[in-house]
Amino acid sequence: MAMTLRTDDQLERALTELAETEGVSRQEVIRRAVLERHERTGHTARVEESADRLLERWGDVLDRLSDA
Repeated sequence: MAMTLRTDDQLERALTELAETEGVSRQEVIRRAVLERHERTGHTARVEESADRLLERWGDVLDRLSDA
């Protein structure tokens, strides 16, 4: 699947440097960046959901401990 990406000078330099440093194509640099961002976003959502569940279960205990 083809896609056009508009870039500026700063992005061009960064892409070129990363591609050379990592020994991959500029397309691969972009691919990895998007997948990494997607993974991080999913991780953040899972952590937030877990924190919400823990607060729901233990929130009253934490409130009482804060008053101790």
